[in-house]
Amino acid sequence: MDGSPKPQTTSSPVPQGKTLGDWIDSRIARYETRTLDWDALKFQADYDPKYRRAQMRYIGTGGTGVAKDDNAVPAEHFTFSTMVLPAACEGPLHIHDDVEEAFFILRGSKVKLMFECQGEYYETYLKERDLVSVPPGVYRGLVNEGLEEALMIVMLGTNVPEKPTYPPDHPLSKIKRS
Repeated sequence: MDGSPKPQTTSSPVPQGKTLGDWIDSRIARYETRTLDWDALKFQADYDPKYRRAQMRYIGTGGTGVAKDDNAVPAEHFTFSTMVLPAACEGPLHIHDDVEEAFFILRGSKVKLMFECQGEYYETYLKERDLVSVPPGVYRGLVNEGLEEALMIVMLGTNVPEKPTYPPDHPLSKIKRS
C-alpha cells in the first residue's frame, strides 16, 4: 500500500440533465441583477424608523425572515448578503441559537457592535475591512454611528468545512495533513 489518497468515487454534484456550465451559471449572482430589499426588515422600520436597513441577497435569504428569493443562489450551508446601513440606523440586539453569524464592514468608519450573553454586555467598533464572527447563542446588534451610509457583508453558517481535497494528479493530493 503506497499511502496515496484514492480518487473520490462519490456521485457528481451536477444535477442530472444539466451541464457543468449550466449548473455553475445558475449559481452565479451578479451585482447588476441584485436589488436592495428595504422591506426585508420592514416590520422593524415600521415600529421605529431607526431600524431601517436594506438587504441585498446573493446566497439564500439570511436570517431576516424572507421566505424565498428566486433571484438568490439557493443556500446549502450558509447564506451571504450585503446590508446597507444608513447613518444612525440600528440593528437591534438579536440572537441566533443555531448559526454562527459574521459581519464584515466593506464601507463605513464607525459601526458600533453590541453583544450580550448570560448577563454580560460588550461593545466594540468596526471600521472598513474589519470582521467579527458571532457564535450561536450570543445576542448581537449594531448602530452605524458614522455620518455616512455603511455597507456590510452578513454571512450565516452552521457547519465547519471539511479540509479540501485535490484532484488525484495534483501534487498537493499526495501531502499528508493532520
